[in-house]
Amino acid sequence: MNWLHVTPGDAPLVVALPHTGTDLADIGGGFHSPWLARRDADWWVERLYDFVIGLGATVVRTAISRSVVDVNRDPSGVSLYPGQATTGLCPVTTFDGEPLYAGGEPDEAEIARRREAWFDPYHARLAAEIERLRDRHPRVVVYDAHSIRSRIPRLFDGELPEFNIGTNQGTTCDPALFLAVYRICCASDRSTVLDGRFKGGWTTRHYGQRGSGVHAIQMELAIRAYLDEPTAIDEANWPPAFDTARAAPLQATLHDIMKACLAFATT
Repeated sequence: MNWLHVTPGDAPLVVALPHTGTDLADIGGGFHSPWLARRDADWWVERLYDFVIGLGATVVRTAISRSVVDVNRDPSGVSLYPGQATTGLCPVTTFDGEPLYAGGEPDEAEIARRREAWFDPYHARLAAEIERLRDRHPRVVVYDAHSIRSRIPRLFDGELPEFNIGTNQGTTCDPALFLAVYRICCASDRSTVLDGRFKGGWTTRHYGQRGSGVHAIQMELAIRAYLDEPTAIDEANWPPAFDTARAAPLQATLHDIMKACLAFATT
C-alpha cells in the first residue's frame, strides 16, 4: 500500500492527514479534468505539520485524492451536515459544484470497491495506531488536520475564519483540550471560531470517545493563513507554491497547539 504513509511515534498524539493526497489512482481517466479533481486538496498541510515528527507524534496520511474517495466522510453515505451543501464519500462535484466526471458517475458497486481499496485500509491503520498508543497512555489525542480556500460561496457565506476548530459541539474531546487550543488560536490574533461551519468530520466524530480516553479535534485552516491565496483561481495560479518563510508564523502557533495537545494527554 504505497499510497498509505504512516510514521509511528511514541507520544500520545496522532495527526491524521486525510485530504493532502493528489493521486487519482485508477480513476484519473474518468474525471472531466485532473486539475479539478485535485483542486480541493488540503494543499501543503503535510508540510505545515512536518515538525510533529520531532514531538513524537504518529502521522497517518493517504496519498489518494479526496475526489477518488473521501476518507473523512461517513462510509454509510449519511451527510455530516444535513441541509447544507457538502461532498460525499465519492464526490461527484467540486466544492464549487462543478461536475467531476466526464461520463458516468460511480455506482454503488464502484463506491464499494473504492471503500474497500482505500477507505477501509486507511481507517484500519489509523484505528490500530490509536489503539497502540492507548495501550501505553491513559489519554490519546487525535488531531485531524485540514485546510480549505477562504471563500467558497456554495459551502459557506463570506470569508472563513483562519482557525476553525471542530469538536462536534464539544462531544469529541474534553473541554480542557478544546479550550486550550481555542485560547492559543485567539492569542495569535488570527480570526478563530469553535464549532462554526466545520464541526469535525467523520474522523473526529468516530474516534472522539472521551469515556475511552481518546480525544479528537479537527483543525480546518483557511488557506490564506499560510499561502498567498489568489482572489480568483485557475490552472495557472493554483495551487500556490509552499513558502517556508510565509508559513513560519502559522507554524509557530501550530507548534504551540501541538504542545498543548501533548500537555493535555500527559497531565
